[in-house]
Amino acid sequence: MSAADACLRLVQERQAERRLPSVSATVFRGAENLWYGAAGSAVVEDSVPPTADTQYRLGSITKTFTAVLVMQLRDAGALDLDDRIGDHLPEAAHGTPTIRRLLSHLSGLQREPVGEVWESLVAPTREELFGNLAQAQLVLPPNRRWHYSNLAYAVLGELVARHTGGTWEEAVQARLLAPLGLTRTTLDPVAPYAQGYFTDPYADRAAREPVLEMRGTASAAQLWASAADLARWGAFLLEPDPDVLSPDTLIEMTHLHAMADQDGWTLAWGLGLMLFRRADKVFAGHTGGMPGHLAGLAVSRKDGVGAACFANNSSSFESGAFACDLVTTWLEKEPSPVTPWAPGPPVPAAYEGILGTWWTEGSEFVFSWREGKLQALPVGAPATLAPAVFEPDGDDTFRGVSGREQGEQLRVVRDDAGNVTKMYWATYPLTKRPLVFGAS
Repeated sequence: MSAADACLRLVQERQAERRLPSVSATVFRGAENLWYGAAGSAVVEDSVPPTADTQYRLGSITKTFTAVLVMQLRDAGALDLDDRIGDHLPEAAHGTPTIRRLLSHLSGLQREPVGEVWESLVAPTREELFGNLAQAQLVLPPNRRWHYSNLAYAVLGELVARHTGGTWEEAVQARLLAPLGLTRTTLDPVAPYAQGYFTDPYADRAAREPVLEMRGTASAAQLWASAADLARWGAFLLEPDPDVLSPDTLIEMTHLHAMADQDGWTLAWGLGLMLFRRADKVFAGHTGGMPGHLAGLAVSRKDGVGAACFANNSSSFESGAFACDLVTTWLEKEPSPVTPWAPGPPVPAAYEGILGTWWTEGSEFVFSWREGKLQALPVGAPATLAPAVFEPDGDDTFRGVSGREQGEQLRVVRDDAGNVTKMYWATYPLTKRPLVFGAS
């Protein structure tokens, strides 16, 4: 069975077994769409099948857009992630949590805005949101543990609006949707779009769900998108356009900040991104749920492959897990292509004496020149371990820019003839043979 057939089978089985009106899904490698498949009806009453252009509601995947907007502002120097939110929104009650904690669901703020929004289906305006913020609870001390909060992302939306001089809606359009060509990602549904349903658990019938306008909480869950557009957003999370977001900043967003699943270690949060762990793979992305709509996005940055999926039902679809399943299935059938080795740029003469094995703390490391960079790995390291990578930082000094001891200095010591005799990495000596501590 081909990868495409296997993924289509997954979609068909999930739609049938979970009694979902429709499932729409795509797999992509970077900006290349590898496969699209669907089952069921986007509009049940008219038996309208979904296509890659059919919009579904993103729900909380909207939060990934809000997080990128915040990181753009950080990179521009408008804020620091460790600023208290009250430093930027002085009129806001509960101003003590930092921006970083709001992004990673460590703020301690209650989950939802004040009021029974999910019963009344009337979301607060921006004015009502902040007017009632004093009534919201800090249900946990900041940074105590992970606690999901839509309210936190509503506050972050106002932070974006305040710094961009307009509304969150204007900022997401001007700073993300337009530059990335996401023409089928919109604030409100634009035909063709899927109708949301609630499937009766006791009968073969589906009732239409209402459309909830998020208003002052739009930055948490307002957006709609097609499968093709969500794949383009996923490609951005794999390799961002540097004119929109620094690739280093995107990597920073994938660093673990909070473990949501303390026992299984299968679900965690970075800065606005969910992290799903499956065996030796970690996927970045997010899930979304709104009345009648469930959505998932997961990308394996290591493999450069991702998947997006939707169902137009209120329950019975674990969208994040399904997106991971699609990527895993595709890679099992069609692994990412192997890049052939070829000689690279010449090794600078000053580096020659550094290359080879060195000992420190009773462990052996190999220093090598790969892809134009000085790198280091423990001898016998698993293939999944990323190397320490160094950049020049002066005469015979280097700075770790990624991997082990990132940020620390590597200093080279030479004898009078210019031969490398010793190195110091994060102040620990490296020698050509194993020595006890304190020996030179």
